[in-house]
Amino acid sequence: MSAATDRARAVWLRCLASAFRTALACTIVGCTTLYGPASIRHHIAFPAFSYVTVILIVTDATLGDALHGCWLALYATVQSVGPALLSLWLIGPAMLTSGTISLAVALGAFVVVFPEGTHLVAKRIALGQIVIVYVIAFINGVHTEAIMHTLHVAASTAIGVLACVLALLLPYPRLACWELKLNCERLAENVSARLNLYVKAFCAEDSALALTSISQAKPLAVAGAKLLQSIKRYQESVKWERLPLRFLRNLYLNPGERLQELEIPLRGMEMALTSCTTSLPVRILDGETKHGLVQLVENVSLIQKQIKNCLPRDSLTVPESNADNIVESHQTPQTISTRHQDLPSFFFLFCMKLLHCKSLGKPITPTQQKGSSTPSKQTGFFKSTWMSNWSTSVSSKRLMPAFKCSLSLGLAVLFGLIYSKKDGYWSGLPVAISLAAAREATFKVANVKAQGTVLGTVYGVFGCFVFERYLSIRFISLLPWFVITSFLRHSKTYGQAGGISAVIGAVLVLGRKNFGPPSEFAIARIVETFIGLSCSIMVDLLLQPTRASSLAKAQLSKCFETLSACIGSISLAANNKTSLLENQRRLKLDVSELGKFIGEAEVEPNFWFLPFPSPCYFKLLGSLSRLVDLLLFSADAVGLLEHESQKFGASWKEYVTKLDGDLEIFKEMSGSLVKCFEDVTMLLSLEFLEKELENKNISHDLEMGKSSNRNIFKVSGSDEDKIDSVTSSYLQHSKEMVDKFHAADEGERELKSQVVLCLSALGFCMSNLIKETKEIEKGIIEILQWENPSKHINLYEISCKIRALYN
Repeated sequence: MSAATDRARAVWLRCLASAFRTALACTIVGCTTLYGPASIRHHIAFPAFSYVTVILIVTDATLGDALHGCWLALYATVQSVGPALLSLWLIGPAMLTSGTISLAVALGAFVVVFPEGTHLVAKRIALGQIVIVYVIAFINGVHTEAIMHTLHVAASTAIGVLACVLALLLPYPRLACWELKLNCERLAENVSARLNLYVKAFCAEDSALALTSISQAKPLAVAGAKLLQSIKRYQESVKWERLPLRFLRNLYLNPGERLQELEIPLRGMEMALTSCTTSLPVRILDGETKHGLVQLVENVSLIQKQIKNCLPRDSLTVPESNADNIVESHQTPQTISTRHQDLPSFFFLFCMKLLHCKSLGKPITPTQQKGSSTPSKQTGFFKSTWMSNWSTSVSSKRLMPAFKCSLSLGLAVLFGLIYSKKDGYWSGLPVAISLAAAREATFKVANVKAQGTVLGTVYGVFGCFVFERYLSIRFISLLPWFVITSFLRHSKTYGQAGGISAVIGAVLVLGRKNFGPPSEFAIARIVETFIGLSCSIMVDLLLQPTRASSLAKAQLSKCFETLSACIGSISLAANNKTSLLENQRRLKLDVSELGKFIGEAEVEPNFWFLPFPSPCYFKLLGSLSRLVDLLLFSADAVGLLEHESQKFGASWKEYVTKLDGDLEIFKEMSGSLVKCFEDVTMLLSLEFLEKELENKNISHDLEMGKSSNRNIFKVSGSDEDKIDSVTSSYLQHSKEMVDKFHAADEGERELKSQVVLCLSALGFCMSNLIKETKEIEKGIIEILQWENPSKHINLYEISCKIRALYN
């Protein structure tokens, strides 16, 4: 109950804080535009866009985000208002028509969206300015002064940005560095708690106690993932708050990157415990080893406390006596067990060693940083410049989103002006400020935007009706709405798109005056918003006809292709760690992209298509995610073995040849199965395969095929024994190699222990790679059975047909 209460209190405080900052920024804009000096109010001619700018920047923002927003607004103004001023001055407002205005908006939108490096907020502000500049110029006609008109748009944007900065400074600044430090402290506590639970489960005397500890750690793992997302989000904001004063630098130390590295070993420990729940308590442990593990937990917790306090890396020290205990805890395994049931225990100890190295900030191997470091993106004031963005090569991946946005915005403005010249810009503005960074679920997003707009507008009209004569009280009535929309933004039903639409809808009604009867304005804006969203949906259907379900299936096949390359990169005979890491990163990106497509396909309307089998795809996504982790652990084990191989002398090559022979059998078994998955998922349908075989008059005899993966598809005891025999052979050869190495002194014992853990960890990864591949096989069969309910699915038969057709 206390944990649930604390979680609810944290959600409330977060939403209230966000609502307060938003309300303060809107109040600054409202007081300036409603009660400010006439000279200032004269230049802020478009207070509606000031409110829009506030919502785009201040939502869940820190001071760093606001300062970044100042630069983005300046960049957007130069990118949009500058060309618009030139075109209005050359053409003349009197010569503008609805057609030319729509074309000008479309061209301006293309110029804004096409550059790759421009921040999404800058694009949204620039697109909104383009709509306001051109459409209002057309509405005012000959009365428009090109220079003053564009300056008024820039001034309206500037007051919104200034209000955001002031709102995040008063009454005290909301600094990203403080938020980052707070989240790092929470993550350090989370890591320590999970580590204690995992070691408690590993050392438990019976399986019931172990399962209890594992269950207690699962919600902590979910909370840790959310904290990692928050840390990554604040890391970008901190860069805009850095001060050149030396005595303030400790405020901006970033321990988040090092804490993020601890997540992988913890996931491995959970994986090991989940794999050995039936064989608990662990048999390989004696009392001395358990004491060493407890000592290791205490020292890792000490290091995490130092990281939590943002101490410099040089101050991360461990007492000498404790360091000896850490070494002893990893020296205990001196031989490899040939029992499969012991592999998870050795893998757990391997992950403990990784956790120890990463918590101290040590590379696993001296060459690790060269192979695994990711080049950081260029940061600075001129991160995105006009020339650098346009100098890169033109690709369809950038061209199509820009063309879609320009066409959607042009059509929205055209039809909005046809419906109502006076309110025509309300059809283009929602499309402009809701530009997405990537492909999104079109119908779901449009639905929540429409609902949010209606909710906010209706609330605004109701507020005007209740407080018709009291403008100040009417403005104060926005405060509870800010709180409500803060919850809407964090809900699964509405999300960011629906919550932002709801808050903008109310602010535009309650935060302004002299815009006509509220009910008429509400109806006009709702209709115009519907026109804009309809144009956006229509363009998406015409230019993005491929359904998300089809993209998910194609991406699944791509994941199997990358997975096949990863499995082929596992080797002890060659220095393949760098290649394996590179393929593993590609697989991680492919699996992440698959998750996006699955999420989009899940909320995609079916129409006349088959429903999307989201449970099957989510199972496959889970198995692929586990494979990504297993491949990373395999790369770490291979890298450590490569580093230590030179200390074994000539005997290393002899045994590595035997081990690589076992690995080749494993790679052939799993790789052929993954290759079959790739071929099967590329099929349009089984009916298409049958028709192609019939048209080409190809007959296939399953008994005559020489497919290496034939036995893999048979579910029988002999095949399971074959899979186990490969692992047993690998463990036996590993044991023979380790037993030949006699450790005379303490250093040699440490080396031998490390080799034992690495070889056992690689064996664990091999065994679980096969198991996850078999789980993927079940998921593929489920998907094929879903698509072909009247057919009996036999993967081996389908594979033979594909080979007969394309080979």
